[in-house]
Amino acid sequence: MYETLLRAAEEAGADVAFCRVFKDRGEAREDVPLGFDDGTVFSREEIGRTLIPAMLSRPTDSDELPLSGYTPRNLFRREAIGSHRFRPDIRYAEDLLFIVACMKDANCAVAVDRAYYHYRFHSGSVTKHFSFHVPESYEKSNDALEALLAAKAAGKIGHIGVTAHMAGVFEKALTMDWVETVMFPYNIVETQGEALMQKCREQNVGFICMKPMAGGALEDARLAMRFIGRNENVSVVIPGMYDVREIDQNLEAMEDVSPLTEEEKAKLDAIRKELGTQFCRRCNYCQPCTAGIAISGIFVLEGYLNRYGLGDWAKQRYAAMGKKAGDCVGCGACEKRCPYQLPIRQMLARCKDEFGA
Repeated sequence: MYETLLRAAEEAGADVAFCRVFKDRGEAREDVPLGFDDGTVFSREEIGRTLIPAMLSRPTDSDELPLSGYTPRNLFRREAIGSHRFRPDIRYAEDLLFIVACMKDANCAVAVDRAYYHYRFHSGSVTKHFSFHVPESYEKSNDALEALLAAKAAGKIGHIGVTAHMAGVFEKALTMDWVETVMFPYNIVETQGEALMQKCREQNVGFICMKPMAGGALEDARLAMRFIGRNENVSVVIPGMYDVREIDQNLEAMEDVSPLTEEEKAKLDAIRKELGTQFCRRCNYCQPCTAGIAISGIFVLEGYLNRYGLGDWAKQRYAAMGKKAGDCVGCGACEKRCPYQLPIRQMLARCKDEFGA
């Protein structure tokens, strides 16, 4: 993928080359063309007028904007990145904010109208860590698993694991003799997997703690790491970190083996009471939306509006979206797919009231 993007950038003299992302959810496959001819070059003005607004909206059934709404895979020239870095005060969609900032400083971009980045969900999902998203119907005869087992036997990979968002899938994974690790959400407000984490330890299955910051919903990183570090059933925790300072902070928190103080416990209770469990983790299993709404994107902007002091920015981005919360038709298809059983329709109605559309 990167060799092709690099070649396209060099041939066009571009600062940015981008391609499509193919999302595979089994029966629901999403491969939306960019809407541009392969090799189309965009000036600095066209990047601001066309590409950036397209990345911030999702007009699935509209010709209003050509891109598919989720961020395409990008290759940036170092000069375009410049001094831009992931913002430490934002832990929700900070990658999108970073990409948009770099795009704004690019003098030229080139489109590669091919889906080089293939993201698979559920039974076909194999990430670079060789970890599966596994539904309850998953069987050992699956071709992807057969290939991984063969690769492991040949010494090409060391271990095979499962990624899950639902406790039922987690439990199912522990009955499969080939599963060596399970990656599952665990944090201050999501403790539904604790009993199964204990089973992992008993069965010598590694537990990988994902979403330690609850998808960006938690702001006290040290407390979040301290909480996780007190559970001996956690083998590995994978927080996102943007600079050395955050690495040092997380290491210090995990190496502090002292019991949680009464003050820390009180903070945990306050966070659980305030946040609850009804917040979006950006897994995007709710997509595609019947009405073409970028559901998680709207919830991202709601976070900017209410929690990060970027209300004006959030309102501007929301206004540029092709489909808004008010376009929800109330079909409920998204709620059936949400592994966290969120009342998405109610949450969208709230966003409609907050943003006024």
